[in-house]
Amino acid sequence: MLGALIGLCALLGLAIGSFLNVVIYRVPKGLSIVSPRSACPSCGTPIAERDNIPVVSWLLLRGRCRHCPEPIGLRYPLVELACAALFAGTAARFGYDWALPAYLVLFAGLLALSVIDVETLLLPKKIVWVLSVLVAALFLLAAGMTGQWHDLWVGAACGAAWFVLFFLMNLASPRLLGFGDVRLAPVLGLALGWLGVRTVVLGFLAANLIGAVLGIALIPAHRMALKQQMPYGVFLAVGCAVAVYAGPEILRPFASA
Repeated sequence: MLGALIGLCALLGLAIGSFLNVVIYRVPKGLSIVSPRSACPSCGTPIAERDNIPVVSWLLLRGRCRHCPEPIGLRYPLVELACAALFAGTAARFGYDWALPAYLVLFAGLLALSVIDVETLLLPKKIVWVLSVLVAALFLLAAGMTGQWHDLWVGAACGAAWFVLFFLMNLASPRLLGFGDVRLAPVLGLALGWLGVRTVVLGFLAANLIGAVLGIALIPAHRMALKQQMPYGVFLAVGCAVAVYAGPEILRPFASA
């Protein structure tokens, strides 16, 4: 039964990943994600339904528009595959748990935000607010269905603590930590806090360790200046993923501490 859930979530992830590509392209430009229908960014020809099948259409078209010779970026199938992998991994991690929808929405939002952050160094407020409201509502539903009110209160407290912490970090160094990261922090604190305070700490440490290692690697290679802003939202997303997926194994030695 778990295998069926994982497969279903993977297929759902492919479909959601296709939608995320629209969000990633349009939201930073201030465009509607509802209309008009998806079109080739080069020639403007609307994409037919047969050419809008996640991953498969890109492969059949060999990465090019059917109506013009311009290539379709590799980012599109990669986002779809990444979303499918995240959804499958989340289903494997939580199984038939009422918290599963909250984490599916969380990682879909983090995937979109991460790609946008890499490309623009921005975390659009529209996405962060929608993500925060949806995730909070789904955790509230999970608490109501399972009686895990303690986990919800711990998550809410951790979300508030993360907001204060990141707000102070932004005040100390706004060039290195943008306010978009401050807005994102509460929903991450909530999601990690649902799993326990140690998971929250692990997520924070993992995000900063990954960011520090990458920064140290890029500076000597002259790929980044010492005070250059980095897409910290990406590190937050990766740190969150590490804490959620690998947290039980990493924290097991400390369980009796």
